Amino acid sequence: MSSFKIQSETIADGFYACPAVYEDAESITGLLVRTAEWLRDRGSTQWSGLLEGQDIHDITGSIENGHVFVFKKDEELAAVVMLLPEPSEWDRTLWGDDGHEESIYLHRLAVSRRFAGQGLGARVLHWAETGVDYPGKIRIRLDCVADNDALHSFYRRMGYQFMGADASGYHLFEKEISAE
Repeated sequence: MSSFKIQSETIADGFYACPAVYEDAESITGLLVRTAEWLRDRGSTQWSGLLEGQDIHDITGSIENGHVFVFKKDEELAAVVMLLPEPSEWDRTLWGDDGHEESIYLHRLAVSRRFAGQGLGARVLHWAETGVDYPGKIRIRLDCVADNDALHSFYRRMGYQFMGADASGYHLFEKEISAE
């Protein structure tokens, strides 16, 4: 199980955070697939593997390990995020060999279209930075496809620093967080 400790369950306007449980897996997968379809319909290839049944981040295993958090309003799934305390094979390929012991890896941040346009994505990202205690960790790392300028702009507005581009077509971002 994860050594993460939630410090703040409420994120705003009736939305609350909690660790995902096995019973959430189907609705989380549904949200991720709907998000991948929405991205595809806008010309993005981001998360296209989900549409083919690929799950490179092992949602079910990550839920069991306590690395997936859901955000609900009135018991309805509004958003999800995965926070890995150790780099996955994917992360090691993108980031190389340095800085892993002090990094959290953020994946699969998705907001239900029903709650889109309310700033929930920014609130979830801020919660990932401040609402969880990560013993010994000082930064959050994330990646996204290189051709998603709107997402790059969002991460920069949220204080993430562009760390470079990977040869396979991904941009890397990271942000220092408090190590208290």
